[in-house]
This record gives sequence, structure tokens and C-alpha cells, in this order.
Amino acid sequence: MMDTDPEQSRKRGPGGRGGGGVTMATVGRIAGVSQVTVSRALSDPSKVSPATLEKIREAIRTTGFVPNAVAGALASSRSKLVTALVPSLTNIVYSSLLQSFSATLRANGYEILLSETGFAPEIEEALIATHLSRRPDAVLLTGIHHSAQSKRMLIGADIPVVEVWDITDTPIDICVGFSHPEAGRAVAGFVRSAGSQRAATVTANDSRAHRRREAFTREFEADGGEPVTRVDCPGPASLAAGRAALAEAIDIHGFRSGVIFCSSDLLAHGVLIEARVRGIDVPGTLSVIGFGDQDFAADIAPSLTTVRVDRDLLGRTAAEALLARFEGQDPRPAVRDLGFEIIERQSFQTGHEANRDDRLDASKQTASKRG
Repeated sequence: MMDTDPEQSRKRGPGGRGGGGVTMATVGRIAGVSQVTVSRALSDPSKVSPATLEKIREAIRTTGFVPNAVAGALASSRSKLVTALVPSLTNIVYSSLLQSFSATLRANGYEILLSETGFAPEIEEALIATHLSRRPDAVLLTGIHHSAQSKRMLIGADIPVVEVWDITDTPIDICVGFSHPEAGRAVAGFVRSAGSQRAATVTANDSRAHRRREAFTREFEADGGEPVTRVDCPGPASLAAGRAALAEAIDIHGFRSGVIFCSSDLLAHGVLIEARVRGIDVPGTLSVIGFGDQDFAADIAPSLTTVRVDRDLLGRTAAEALLARFEGQDPRPAVRDLGFEIIERQSFQTGHEANRDDRLDASKQTASKRG
């Protein structure tokens, strides 16, 4: 007679060979409880007495038993898995927000399946399909711009989706981030209020960085600033890309003084290195502003003026919104703008040397006219 007991079938190991694998029944025998009690302890520990729970946990530690998460998901309709897609695993901006996101979910019994998308929509689309095939309980996405097919798959999955690091009035489900155009405009207002007349931008190949640059450029020029010099980096941000960008700004575009707004602190650090190699005074001749307030920004010389986003708060807020949805709540507001803050340090100073020279020249012309 064919054996249809899944526990007994799993004992046989791959290919039907007798593998003698540890089962829930094995754990129960060692702990002196039934298999049903072990199952209850794994699915909802609060339903088991502390003494019994400790016996079961000790049996699990002794045997090395790993619960069958797929079987548990089939029984409970919950996988306890949340998938996350980010452009870069090495970029501290994304890894730090994921750290608080993961820690908050893990404290509530969830685990994270993580993939790197780069900045290509077609790669994100393929990974969304792969992740959804694992039947996650929710999905975290970076940004708000996704392919039409990606949106169809996510809506069709009918699970919570949280988009981070950006905001939109029409999120797929939940959105936690800040306005990139508003950040660009704020930096432009900041440098213009300090008297900066000339500006350049150094921008990595990232749609969010491009939106900050466009907003910065429009605001700066509309407020009376000279036409902004633009330098685009073909790949991701790096020190080498920052150095090459300043070299291009100076050697090709003739940008020798003013403010340089970089799309990341890493690019800004590269700009500072190239300026030092060339003997350019920062902030006397050039002022440099980054984005992200990475860990090194306050400790390099000169320390870096930058735009800070509270990444820990962002990750935690995204996780808490998903947890609320898991509990059947409707997290409001669906769009959460956490804002940003401009942090002024040594690489930018009000009235830096290049602007001071402009004002001295203007005062001399005024004095000459009066004479």
C-alpha cells in the first residue's frame, strides 16, 4: 500500500531513499509532547505554556530541525516572507534603510528576500515576477516608476506593496519617502540665498537624481543664477566618476569657480579629491554639495555639505505600514513624506571666496560710478 503521510515521505529523503530526516514528530517525541503541540508552538507560541515551549525549543536545538515554511504557508495563507528590490546592495543609502526595515519585520516574525535591480526597469520587472512566484506576504520597491507589466503583476498579486525613497500622489499601495524635485529646489534656494551666482551639477545615471538636477537647474536659473553647467556620469556613483566629472567641468566646460551640486556624497567626495589634486581651494574657489549624508560625509576634509534623509526612519516607517496592513488595518496616510534636511559643513560656506570676489568687483564698479 502506498504511504501518503507527508512526514513519512519526507523521511525517505530525495529520490525516495531513507534519509532519516528530523520531523515534527521527532521533535515531539524528544520534547515529550504531541506533534500537534509542536506545530502549535511553531505557528503561535502564545498558545503553549512557557515550560512546554522551552522543551520544544531545546528539542529543536538538539535535532537541528528546520520547520517546513512552505507547508506552514499553505496552512495559514501566510509565508512570513517579505521581498525587497533595491537598485544597489553596496550603496549605503539603500542598505541602511533596509537594515531598519528588516529589523522591524524580523522582530515580528518576518524574513526578507532581497534582490538587486540596478536601474533598469526590465530587470526589476523580471525580478518582480520571480519574487511573486515565491508567494511573499508583501513587496518593497525602490522608487515610484515601474513598467506597466510590473504594476499589473503587483496589483494582480493582491498583497501589500510599499514604495520607498520617493513619493507620488498615485502609489501602487503605500508610499514612504520624500520629494526629489523639492529637494533639488531647496538646494537651489539654499545656494542662491548665500549669494552663489554660478553652479554646476554632477549627476549619476539615476532617474531620481535626474529629477533633482532638473528642479535645481530650473530654480537656480529662475532666481537669477547663470546657466547651470551639467556633467552626467554614465554609470553608478563612484569616487572615480566624481573626479572625472570635475575634470570635465573644468577642462571641457570651463567651470572654474562656483557651486557644484552632486547627486550623491560619493560623487561629491570624488570632486573634493580632484579639487585637492588640482590645488583648487574648497570652499574658497569651489563649493561642493552632496546628497545622502553618508557616514563619511562629516569626517572627510573639508567636511561635506549635503542633504540628509533619515534612512532609519524611512525603513522603519515602511515596515510598520506593512505590519499594520498584515493586521487588517488601513495605514493612513498612504503617502508619507518624511522630508529632508540640508546639512551645512565646511565644503560650502556662505559668502565663499568666488562669490566674495564677485561682490568686491561689484562694489568697486559702484564706487567708480559714484566717483
